[in-house]
Amino acid sequence: MSRRGLTLLLASLLALGLTLTAAVGSVPYVGLGPGPTYNTLGEVDGEPVLSVEGRRSFPTDGRLDLTTVSVQTPLTLVQALEGWFDRDVAVVPRDLVFDPSQSDEEIDEENTVAMRETQNVAVRAAARHLGLKVADVSVAELAPGSAARGRLEAGDVLSTVDGEAVRDASELRELITSRSPGEPVRIGYVRAGDAGTVVITTTEATGEDGEPVAVIGVVTEEEPVEVPFEVEISLDEVGGPSAGLMFTLGILDKLDEQSLTGGKYIAGTGEISTDGTVGQIGGIDHKLVAARRKGADAFLVPADNCAEAVAGAPDGLLLVRVGTLTEALSALADVRDGGDVRTCAA
Repeated sequence: MSRRGLTLLLASLLALGLTLTAAVGSVPYVGLGPGPTYNTLGEVDGEPVLSVEGRRSFPTDGRLDLTTVSVQTPLTLVQALEGWFDRDVAVVPRDLVFDPSQSDEEIDEENTVAMRETQNVAVRAAARHLGLKVADVSVAELAPGSAARGRLEAGDVLSTVDGEAVRDASELRELITSRSPGEPVRIGYVRAGDAGTVVITTTEATGEDGEPVAVIGVVTEEEPVEVPFEVEISLDEVGGPSAGLMFTLGILDKLDEQSLTGGKYIAGTGEISTDGTVGQIGGIDHKLVAARRKGADAFLVPADNCAEAVAGAPDGLLLVRVGTLTEALSALADVRDGGDVRTCAA
């Protein structure tokens, strides 16, 4: 073979090798894009996404879609290049999304655990909203100089504040800090199986916002209690905490005789806490695109995601600002009834 022919052969083999490497060799990037949406009021593979037992439930209409982000990993060089030219896909270094010390299997397991906890918290948030107790709150210790010293003891389970039932530790704080420092409060408690009440004059402490708040000087701990109904969620393939708000709303819609949606198509996202706080999530721009593609009319956006949502919102999608479960339910009523909806732009 001539030198020219050998050179062409080697160049062809090199080009073929580079092409194969680009096609099958992975690069340390992931592709993030719009993922599937799931109607929490509907079915997946013939099974209801949410089913409630132990409490009367009602038929539902409309849609309450939880939204997801599609994560493509590993990526080949060709796929990464394609993603860079797709306006709905973000190609980012894998280490920005996942802990580099974790394997794919460990990440999947972590997401599964997070989803299981999300489902549990959603059930407790729904139960708490319905006025049900979700945790026993007990005294772990008395703070130095506590106003409760001599009145409460470590181990006492705190049941009421001025006759109002305590559903969890968060509510205990809310009920006490709603008083002015120096005001008395009547605390109901259970000690060694015996119920009692005691009046404690609140003292002043500095709240998280730097303002003075009323306290009784106890450190508490809580132990979750079983709620009087069971919820089965048939959606194991979705991971992470961001489905919490939509799970909670789906549960409440099934337990409410009145439709929360009024037949409208509403999507959303947001982490949920037992006390109803809606937390910030990632990938909001991809979730908005996914919801609009499916035909959603309105999207429930966590308050802390609003600025990002407004910057990347698709046309025709109403962005509804929600910071708590109560605000989300109020917003659903406004959307359903044609009221004045508080949007992310407001």
